[in-house]
Amino acid sequence: MATDTLATPGPTATPASPPGPPTWRRLIGSWDAVLILALLLVTLVATTSIEGVGSPRFYRFVVLEAIPIALIALPMTLVVITGEIDLSVASTVGLTCAVLGQLWYLGITSLPLLIVLSLLLGAALGAVNGLFVTVFGLPSLAVTIGTLALYRGLAYVVLGDRAIADYPPTWTQNAVAPVPGTVIPWFVLVLAALAVVFGVLLYATPIGRSLYAIGNSAEASTFAGVSVLRTKFWLFVATGAMAALAGVFWTFRFASARADNATGLELAVVAAVLLGGVSIFGGRGGLVGVLAAVALLGVLRNALQLADVPANALTIVTGTLLILSVVGPNAVRMTRERLRRRRPATTPERKSP
Repeated sequence: MATDTLATPGPTATPASPPGPPTWRRLIGSWDAVLILALLLVTLVATTSIEGVGSPRFYRFVVLEAIPIALIALPMTLVVITGEIDLSVASTVGLTCAVLGQLWYLGITSLPLLIVLSLLLGAALGAVNGLFVTVFGLPSLAVTIGTLALYRGLAYVVLGDRAIADYPPTWTQNAVAPVPGTVIPWFVLVLAALAVVFGVLLYATPIGRSLYAIGNSAEASTFAGVSVLRTKFWLFVATGAMAALAGVFWTFRFASARADNATGLELAVVAAVLLGGVSIFGGRGGLVGVLAAVALLGVLRNALQLADVPANALTIVTGTLLILSVVGPNAVRMTRERLRRRRPATTPERKSP
């Protein structure tokens, strides 16, 4: 007699979560893509409407102006991701220029030695900021506003109103010399190498992941074993050293060391970092958007100068972009979240038993 066997049901299949948008769509909808598109549009419009824009000479000046901003923006991006900020970078550039010029005036003629001393000075100035923030627990905004005035005042103490300008022509000319066969200054190669180093540090190491964790919650990062204070301290040191490198480049580019070099540069750096999509509250952002913002600001500023736009109007444009840098990424993020919530969830059809 045949016996009926009771079939045991297999494991119940759980409904699959709806697939997210493809990678290319996420990239197109990102703030980085918006900035790159804006850069292309501004360049196209300026090239067709302003005489001189688009020439090799124009792009040479854009790159030369962007180099010190990009040098400082690299570590500043990491600092802001952790929820801190450094507004003393322009004064660090000025004090570095003043000390380099004074040492040269006093007879120290080894420029490689002066460059090393300048980088050490910048690192020390950054360490002062880091100590006040990490050891004494002071807010970085207040600390660096204070050292902004302090370092600029020390620059005037060191050099006064003098300008030291008798550097060897080989150094001043080579600082802005182009890569053979191009109009691009060779110092861009140094900037590119440093961008790769900071990019690998941010995107491909545990340190980079910890920076985002610190920016989202320093307390939770501490419980997770991240050395929050030590990390922030070394970021301020790196920012000071990179500002000093920008000061060395600034001195040789203009063949002049003055105490007022790079006055107001901190506004351009902060504008580039925030416009690049880095959240002022920390925990979000990246280097691609920041470098695109540096290029966008450089093209826009130089194009407006060729169009005989007054300097006051350029300041207004920079301030407007600074406000946009805070509002824009948040608006894009909110729009993407709203569209994601409106997307209907697709659930697989269940077969009848």
